[in-house]
Amino acid sequence: MMGDDILTTSESLDSAPPLAGVRVLDMTHVIAGPFGTTMLADLGAEVVKVEKPGSGDDLRFAGRYPGREEHEDLFNANNRSKKSITVDLKQAEGRALCQRLSAIADVVVENFAPGTAARLGMGWDDLKPLNPRLVYCSLSGFGQTGPYSNRLALDILVQAMSGLMSVTGTPDGTPLKAGAPLGDVISGMMASYAILGALYAVKREGVGRYIDVSMQGSLLAALGPRMGQALHAGVAAQRIGNENPMRVPSHAYLTADGHWLTIQVNSQRHWAPFCRALERETWVDDPRFATMRKRAENRIVLNGLVSERFGERPLAEWSECLESERVPYAPVLDYVEAVSDPQIQHRGQVLELDHATAGKVRVVGPGWQMSGAQAEATAPPILGQHNEDVLRDWLGLGDGEIGALSGVLQETVENR
Repeated sequence: MMGDDILTTSESLDSAPPLAGVRVLDMTHVIAGPFGTTMLADLGAEVVKVEKPGSGDDLRFAGRYPGREEHEDLFNANNRSKKSITVDLKQAEGRALCQRLSAIADVVVENFAPGTAARLGMGWDDLKPLNPRLVYCSLSGFGQTGPYSNRLALDILVQAMSGLMSVTGTPDGTPLKAGAPLGDVISGMMASYAILGALYAVKREGVGRYIDVSMQGSLLAALGPRMGQALHAGVAAQRIGNENPMRVPSHAYLTADGHWLTIQVNSQRHWAPFCRALERETWVDDPRFATMRKRAENRIVLNGLVSERFGERPLAEWSECLESERVPYAPVLDYVEAVSDPQIQHRGQVLELDHATAGKVRVVGPGWQMSGAQAEATAPPILGQHNEDVLRDWLGLGDGEIGALSGVLQETVENR
């Protein structure tokens, strides 16, 4: 267990990552839960991922890319800096082993369907008596209780029910999901956020905490800052595509060389610089565009003029003009361009790690930087890579004891 005096001096605080000494038993799979536990690993926690013998996390076999069919790229993108053990939780001996690991863990995280962990003897009520200081986090689509608790949940369904899809897309088009699994990722972030708070409370109070994270609730919380109108006036926001209801121009425009460029005239002070950047100073005093309100009222006309102007020059020239006037702008990058962006390269956010079987693998690291000692990122684990290491380190088992557990650590006929 983490112990109140694990770090007691300023010297030791500077020499260890923030979550050094924290042990996390990770019983999560696919995206949401693993993203949250990866965030804990990024902060220095020891994260041990419990996987099904023979197959492991579903992402190990999902979405193999042409030419890379032998590599677990989707899994690797979401599971850096973890250890993998394989345990058959369908066997009583496997459940007993995981209970022993939970008894000395600081955190247990699971994202099974509600009720599944309890049926496996790994629920909060099962583990709390074994470990009174345990922080236990359940992550599910709609929460552990309520009328939707047993519904199947996928990212697109959560995006739909949170309201996100209702405001994504063009006014005359169909509702659209975001092009990335925001429901999964944000709920994973919410889980790690709550876990950190609970760990602090345990240090202060000595009593464990149970956390129930809902994907639906997490995404709703992320959208909350834009829901004032709905909350106080009962008025739903409308889809407006890339535009902003109050700030015009605010859109994506196509340049002469076929690249997309986004800009937003965010306040009145940006209007004159924007007009100068486009060499259209006459727009500054045009009564149709003189104020933010007038520009919003005449958005169709103004967007047409701006779109036509951006179509006259290539992206590089417009970038230089907008940069010189400090107008808020950005090119629209695809994923390949985004990870190669000079600012991302400068900050070293794309990590290259030595994988046990795949050689060099590249992953996107955390978006923050911090002073002091940091955790060193390690490659995503191969299935069951750390069985012996974890059982020796966490439970002090010897060769004979580990050998006796081979039946729950390896693939069985039932698991195939």
